[in-house]
Amino acid sequence: MAIPEAPNSAAAMAIEVIGLNKTFNRDKRALRSIDLRIAHGEMVALIGASGSGKSTLLRHIGGLVAADRGEAGGEIMVLGARMQARGRIASDARRVRARVSVIFQQFNLVSRLTVLTNVLTGLLGRIRSPRGTFGLFTRAEKQAAVAALSRVGISETAMQRASTLSGGQQQRAAIARALVQGADIILADEPIASLDPASSKRVMETLRDINEADGKTVVVSLHQVDYAMRYCPRTVALRDGEVVYDGASSALNSEMLQRLYGAECDELLGAVGGRVVDEEISPTRTREAFAVA
Repeated sequence: MAIPEAPNSAAAMAIEVIGLNKTFNRDKRALRSIDLRIAHGEMVALIGASGSGKSTLLRHIGGLVAADRGEAGGEIMVLGARMQARGRIASDARRVRARVSVIFQQFNLVSRLTVLTNVLTGLLGRIRSPRGTFGLFTRAEKQAAVAALSRVGISETAMQRASTLSGGQQQRAAIARALVQGADIILADEPIASLDPASSKRVMETLRDINEADGKTVVVSLHQVDYAMRYCPRTVALRDGEVVYDGASSALNSEMLQRLYGAECDELLGAVGGRVVDEEISPTRTREAFAVA
């Protein structure tokens, strides 16, 4: 397994996962002895077929789920602070979570509220009640939210109800909410899984821009290797809850994926009902690029 060199200083790590295990219903191992280090400013793809553990791992890093109890549970450090250890969420995890934004496949917008208000909810972890309780946002905060919507390309939707947006627009609104939150780490859980190719491209380009321009750490789980190769310099591949590859995305090829995933390889190469992503990263072109001489 190729593992990229990591900085020596622990302070350089945005995320450290050490010996993480998660078992559901006593006998289903969802995560198996996961060790993972991600430096500040990296953009990393998590790939794997359905049920490989991608979403479960992201939820553990975000402090939304606790690992197995006892020593087997392992430990997760985020931005130098303990998020959880031995199956217990840290007592000050809320403070750490304020610096981590989780973007879900389902968008998690409140459909009856305006897009602007949905974006402003990214501030709720940092402002005190009763202002936060009653949604009493300042003029400067509203301007920041509009600026975030402009950055993701949907400022014109600010006063629309969230329910009127397309899937791609809703996902970009969720990204704008993360920008307003001011998070140092963005965990995106299959953010393009339900989007059309054009919307998928825009969402991934937005995440890449945030990573490159703002220096934010971005970890995104993806179902298609095509996007991992194009947008993420590093890829971590999971299979049956284990890390089976951790290295440069450019090193992935069809032979390696067949070895790692067997019959699931086509799914990871973007075989999604014959859709073409775009001219540059269509499934056909990706298979050609993966061809082993």
